[in-house]
Amino acid sequence: MTVLNEALDGLRRMIAAGEVTPGEKFPSETELCARLNVSRSSLREAVRTLSALGVIESRHGSGTYLSRLDPAQVIRNFSLTVDLLPLDSLLQLFEIRRVLEAHMAAQAAARCTPALADSLNSLIVRMEDEPDPRLAADLDSQFHRLICDAGGNPTITSLIDVFRSRGSHYKIMEGTAAAEVRAASDAGHRSIAAAIIARDPIAAQSAAASHVAQTEYWLRLLLDPGTPHVAEAI
Repeated sequence: MTVLNEALDGLRRMIAAGEVTPGEKFPSETELCARLNVSRSSLREAVRTLSALGVIESRHGSGTYLSRLDPAQVIRNFSLTVDLLPLDSLLQLFEIRRVLEAHMAAQAAARCTPALADSLNSLIVRMEDEPDPRLAADLDSQFHRLICDAGGNPTITSLIDVFRSRGSHYKIMEGTAAAEVRAASDAGHRSIAAAIIARDPIAAQSAAASHVAQTEYWLRLLLDPGTPHVAEAI
């Protein structure tokens, strides 16, 4: 174990054991070095690493504090790692996304209101009428985010946002098969919305899972460089 990992492991153990609680100030740097048996430079590097992940907050002139450890915020910082994943690794995470989006669609169906129904229908019409693929992609994100917000779990919403953000780097709607991809996507959106508006959680779950699986299919085609009709990844 490197000296940096020793410092990181020591800080994580303190947090996990409840020796420092969310919002509480850490002991002084001198005390931490002695307790963890690490150098100041290793400790500072460990603090910077955990700060980048949103776990620790360094307040100038005040000291180092444990963040509120809000699950949604911690997961958003997870995107720093996910954004580096190659496509084959990302597709493994898409299996998780499929399960989570299906769950959130079911929750949204159980809680559907007239306002949600109107918003979903409005976004579908705007998406289908939008000729610019980049603007259509933005509307697509709004559609999925609306469903996740209606699902009522901000932590799951943040995790789905991370997966969707990385997946958007692969422009599957801008290749020579753009019309085919968009038609499938539009049909998927309509199926999801219809089930949610009908307040049918089982149908909504199935429609959302199928929709994400369709996206996985197009992304998997990108792994074959000989595929002529799908846009290249960036």
